[in-house]
Amino acid sequence: MPEDCQLDMDRIPQHIAIIMDGNGRWAKQRDKKRSEGHRAGAETVETIIETAARLGVKYLTLYTFSVENWDRPIDEVSSLMELLFDSLKEEMLIKNKLRLQIIGDMKTLPEKIQEKLRECIEDTSHESGMTLVLALSYSSHCEITEATRQIVRMVQKGEITPEEITPDLLSQHMSTRSMPNPDLLIRTGGEVRLSNFLLWQCAYSELYFCDTYWPDFRQKEFYKAIEDYQGRERRFGKTSEQIS
Repeated sequence: MPEDCQLDMDRIPQHIAIIMDGNGRWAKQRDKKRSEGHRAGAETVETIIETAARLGVKYLTLYTFSVENWDRPIDEVSSLMELLFDSLKEEMLIKNKLRLQIIGDMKTLPEKIQEKLRECIEDTSHESGMTLVLALSYSSHCEITEATRQIVRMVQKGEITPEEITPDLLSQHMSTRSMPNPDLLIRTGGEVRLSNFLLWQCAYSELYFCDTYWPDFRQKEFYKAIEDYQGRERRFGKTSEQIS
């Protein structure tokens, strides 16, 4: 950790979610192809994963590919899928004792990627370190809609009454039900929006937006985001006096 970094190791966020934005603009700024920006971003992914694991983060969720991303040019989507396949390094996961999980509609991904993901999930299921969650072909709207459908079916079968539908019940039908909600959500690249990412789960997350493009978001920037988080008072609707 850099000498000028003042992180409180007792207050590291348990769950960090990241919207990795700015690969294309990073490439354009350097007169490179967008695919080169994505490859540079993949290097940052590995750096941030290893850094988060060393800091003791329990869950790291990366917005890797959204449902809306399928509407990008075919060449770019194909390039992203190849990069995703190449980036699934089982040895890196095992070296860092990471457990891999996926949220999103995995069955829409190319079959070879589905197979590799299933392999990595199975082979890391026993690991006791950080859980790395990749949001792939993910849409928060779709997730909430599917959770609602499941609950409606329960009502139709008479398993519950409408009055028994609670926020906790809805959370239990989300793809993130096995993990805590994010404490900190980071978005790089200068945009200030959530882009259909973990909308239900981030109701009380601390949000951190920065102008740095994802390929340049290295350890120092990551520490800065956590330092900012540690300087905030999380009240969850209560007063400062109640929290203290």
